[in-house]
Amino acid sequence: MRVFEKKDGGIVQIINKEKMDDWPVELPLIFIEYIKNNQLKSYDDSKLRKEMENYLDEVLNEVAIPRLIEVLDSDKEEKILEALIRLEELSKKNIEQMEPIKPYLTKLSNLKNDTIQDLLEKISDRFSKEEKRKELLKKRKLMQQKEKEFLEGKISAEEYARIRKEYLLLRG
Repeated sequence: MRVFEKKDGGIVQIINKEKMDDWPVELPLIFIEYIKNNQLKSYDDSKLRKEMENYLDEVLNEVAIPRLIEVLDSDKEEKILEALIRLEELSKKNIEQMEPIKPYLTKLSNLKNDTIQDLLEKISDRFSKEEKRKELLKKRKLMQQKEKEFLEGKISAEEYARIRKEYLLLRG
């Protein structure tokens, strides 16, 4: 166990990296993201949060990603299929967790297994939707800024209309 001390004298324990080697390949990634997204916020001590984040990043880079990449780079289709089934489930919940392994998923596109290809397509579609969502968010912020500038008379109606059209086309 890795132990972190809190200001109030309490402790927080996280399983050590060596124990995670026995877990299914996608589980360390899920565990790390769960702790980062749900548990860290509950600690008032910023030093504790930073220490825990650093440890979780270390686990991500030394255990989670390398183990997953090892399976995805292998030529054992049954292990790849098992990992992809679990990754596809993870992609439904939080596609951003899978960003580090995205390049390795594209390498699998040459496999002839229809089930693998179907899972890869579903995951790829989720990546595309997430990218479009992020782009739309950027355009929305720009649109709000330009709308404010237009109302203040800082930009012309033509420029505002052009930007509004781009935003609506992306949204559509």
